[in-house]
Amino acid sequence: MTGDAQGTVGEDAQGAMTGFVFDWHGLTFEARCSGALWWPQGRWLIVADLHLGKSERMARRGGALLPPYDGLETLRRLGDEIAALDPALVVSLGDGFDDDAAAGALDADVAAALAALADGRDWLWVSGNHDPAHHGTALPGRRADEARLGGVTLRHVAEAGGPDISGHYHPVVPLAGARRRALLVGRDHLILPAFGSYTGGLSVHDPALLHLVEGGFAVACLHRALPIPLQPPRRRRAGPPLSFG
Repeated sequence: MTGDAQGTVGEDAQGAMTGFVFDWHGLTFEARCSGALWWPQGRWLIVADLHLGKSERMARRGGALLPPYDGLETLRRLGDEIAALDPALVVSLGDGFDDDAAAGALDADVAAALAALADGRDWLWVSGNHDPAHHGTALPGRRADEARLGGVTLRHVAEAGGPDISGHYHPVVPLAGARRRALLVGRDHLILPAFGSYTGGLSVHDPALLHLVEGGFAVACLHRALPIPLQPPRRRRAGPPLSFG
């Protein structure tokens, strides 16, 4: 582990592994296998990069036509976490919508599902690079550029110094020949994977990510939350020199 991060595997009442519990900057979190982050003391459920309205935005801009079910699938998965944890506050760490226009053009079923999930709890939309403007008043919850949790800042993109919790990069780790969404924990930066469907990913070995969390660990999102130490990718050994007859 890195810094003051200490971790254990979390279990539910039936003994099933639900996530990876760790301490970071004086706060205890659980990295959920869904890609969400749970702060049990205050009952905060934190997610990043929902990208609601992605299929609508791509169609509007003449891009590839995707099946228009991404929003409902994203909210179904988020609903599973809300049902399991009953959070007092849900925090969307930026790019909750694929662009500002998408926030005002949600499918009626998506808007209804979002309203149902927000009913009876607080909801905070942190601004991202895709959705920097104020969201429409029809959306549940409130908006902010940043938020504070103890001595930690919640924002969309990690900034020098920290400590902060952010998203933006959609981190993934290579495992068994596949790319798996992963939460990354470094000394001063905690970076969440994209929670939304139809979202790509950036390898943790990309320099843009690795320098933020070097020496830390990833929690891969599988059927359970799997902690993995972060190490630079191995360089391939040079083969014997080629000879030409």
